[in-house]
Amino acid sequence: MYLPGVGPKKAEILGKEIEVFTWEDLLYYFPYKYIDRSKIFKIREIDGNMPFIQLRGRIAGYALQGEGSARRLTAAFYDDTGTIELVWFRMRRQIPELYKQDTEYILFGKPTVFGHRISVAHPELETESKFYDGEVGVQGQYNTTEKMKNAFLHSRAIQKIITQILGNIKRTLSETLPDAVIQHNRLISIDEALRNIHFPKTPDLLRKSQFRLKFEELFYLQLNILQVTKYREKRLGGLKFPRVGDYFNDFYHRNLPFELTNAQKRVVKEIRRDTNSGKQMNRLLQGDVGSGKTLVALLSVLLALDNGFQGAIMAPTEILAVQHYETISELLSGLNVEVALLTGSTPKSRRKGMLPRIKSGEIQLLIGTHALIEDVVEFGNLGLVVVDEQHRFGVVQRAKLWKKNTIAPHVLVMTATPIPRTLAMTVYGDLDVSVIDELPPGRKPVKTLHRYIKKKETLYHSVRKQLQEGRQVYIVYPLIEESEKMDLQNLQEGFETTRQIFPEYNVSMVHGKMKTAEKEAEMQKFVSGETQIMVATTVIEVGVNVPNASVMIIENAERFGLSQLHQLRGRVGRGADQSFCILLTRYELSETTRRRLAIMTETNDGFLIAEEDLKLRGPGDIDGIQQSGIAFHLKIADLSRDGQIVTIARDSAQEILADDPLLEKPQHQILKQQLAKLNQRRQAGWFMIS
Repeated sequence: MYLPGVGPKKAEILGKEIEVFTWEDLLYYFPYKYIDRSKIFKIREIDGNMPFIQLRGRIAGYALQGEGSARRLTAAFYDDTGTIELVWFRMRRQIPELYKQDTEYILFGKPTVFGHRISVAHPELETESKFYDGEVGVQGQYNTTEKMKNAFLHSRAIQKIITQILGNIKRTLSETLPDAVIQHNRLISIDEALRNIHFPKTPDLLRKSQFRLKFEELFYLQLNILQVTKYREKRLGGLKFPRVGDYFNDFYHRNLPFELTNAQKRVVKEIRRDTNSGKQMNRLLQGDVGSGKTLVALLSVLLALDNGFQGAIMAPTEILAVQHYETISELLSGLNVEVALLTGSTPKSRRKGMLPRIKSGEIQLLIGTHALIEDVVEFGNLGLVVVDEQHRFGVVQRAKLWKKNTIAPHVLVMTATPIPRTLAMTVYGDLDVSVIDELPPGRKPVKTLHRYIKKKETLYHSVRKQLQEGRQVYIVYPLIEESEKMDLQNLQEGFETTRQIFPEYNVSMVHGKMKTAEKEAEMQKFVSGETQIMVATTVIEVGVNVPNASVMIIENAERFGLSQLHQLRGRVGRGADQSFCILLTRYELSETTRRRLAIMTETNDGFLIAEEDLKLRGPGDIDGIQQSGIAFHLKIADLSRDGQIVTIARDSAQEILADDPLLEKPQHQILKQQLAKLNQRRQAGWFMIS
């Protein structure tokens, strides 16, 4: 379909900026909000606190003001009740040619107060005749980028193109769901939904359109995930671990450092049931920092060993792999288990000696980093793979470890990032989920306090007391790509200031821009106690276990998300002593930020925090989503708000697959076609990855 006003240049911009390549893509580019455009205000009725408004008036004159980056074009816009200022920072030359003086325009924009005057920056202006071309009423607003705006592809332009598309389609749009699904869930047709999502005739039709399109998006996502699971179960089978033998029992009765919590016992039972079912286990183990996931993972590995198989544990960083190796070697002392460590730093001579022993099965448990997935690493009989902090690995990396045996090994993926239920059902919908929701006995919850930067002196006094008692301290600074140079400078200044304030103590500094060896060396100094204070960015978020660290100071805490703050807080409170997390901020904070900080000071419950984080930030910023294996991204559904629709969609998908696992029935051909269409962007072989 040819679209008037969309030439090759604009088409290229639409493709690059919002991945719109066809008229159908544009129909599925939904408004992010709706505004009532039937109301036109008088200038005397508006103030700087209003949302987007409309005015009818004329432009009196243009003027260039300011210098350099502050240079702007201004104009007076007036009606019979007053005058406001219009401001443009871009396209300063073209604007006076586009919008003539003394011509009546309908203005659309957001009023703000600047220098005691009301102004509107980059308003949309239409002559009255053009304004009434479209239906006036509730109208959608579309997200646009700077490049789109510069090419005159603003929200109103997108709306006009969609008007043309729908006007040119004389037929009813083809249905995308089976009749039974539509009837059972009381959905309106796809034709009605797409027309009303862009140009709602009534508020009720808008609600029904949103429900239909959200349901469909989530339904196909769930169908995709659940079909993958059924395919795996049917085609792959799994290794069987029927025996609970000496390795497991000797460790459990002789070496277990403390009684397992009820939650740990429950998860071990779930893993035992899975590994003896004859189907491949794909289980996600969630548990807050310090909840004892590593112990559960080790017991699972010992089950594999009891049944003549090898185990592998893959960690995202060398320091975490070394930590696992040291912890597990100590836990297994006195038991005849051959454990080895393989990382990028393993010397060639040692690696050369290890490889034949891994292949022969002599090395029973291999712990390491990405080095485990190299082609030269061959296992004799790999039965269980444990992936720690799995969101730090890409799907391809996990798949390589998966293929290290002719029959796929059982897979246990672990995360200390609590995942809200709706997210777990969607992102990890093909994995069974286990949760460790208890802390081991003797652990004291971390006390979290919110303090202001201007009152640092009192804080330093408290920190010195902790250091004098032999404790260690983390001081964390933000490091964000957009302000990287300034953030690194702040970190460096913080490091120097810390050394001046605490001259009697040794200070480490770590950030992601350092070379790996240098970073690991600095971290190791802190782990060993050679340095007492660690000044760092969020590189210390995952994995480092220093039971002696009792204080975590987070500078500019307002710049961190809730889950990230919770992860950072988990670095302390790993010993028996009372630990503290101090959130340092400036005074001026938004309501959302104050809410975020209040949640942190009120609770240590990672799952509650994850749910709140999802509500505040939406799913797009949650760790691991980009690497999760979701086959197609969500355009209208919002996992933070649409949990109920996720459940309804999942139930519908499960019902269909229970009746027709391969979607072979005539009434389900439409599902096959839609899945194929939606999965065009899917990475080849994704369905083989847990």
